[in-house]
Amino acid sequence: QGIVALTRGGLVPASILAREMEIRIVDTLCISTYDKQLMGQVSVLKIPERAAAVDGEGWLLVDDLVDTGTTAKAAREILPKAHFATVYAKPQGRPVVDTYVAEVGQDVWIYFPWDTDIQYVAPMVDLK
Repeated sequence: QGIVALTRGGLVPASILAREMEIRIVDTLCISTYDKQLMGQVSVLKIPERAAAVDGEGWLLVDDLVDTGTTAKAAREILPKAHFATVYAKPQGRPVVDTYVAEVGQDVWIYFPWDTDIQYVAPMVDLK
């Protein structure tokens, strides 16, 4: 049917997958759990109506990372039949997703290229 990006982290991976899989229908599921005042509280900001109408059946749900699983569980409630794929999975959240590229430790912080500054790094031979 299409791809649903779990925002904001899933936007870049979903875009790459849509291109590579030639999928033209891309929507977003907007969930926030990082509000500074309500840390850890889930807030659903936008639901992809077309995917939600079929419980996500035939849709690919994409995020960059599943950590504790809090956001992923909220997404699963909205799109229970979607195939849920992430780039990285941490042990606590891993059972919530169907597919992931790599597993990392629960205490690992991941720096995604789209979240970092571009900076010149000198070749090792020049660091003498």
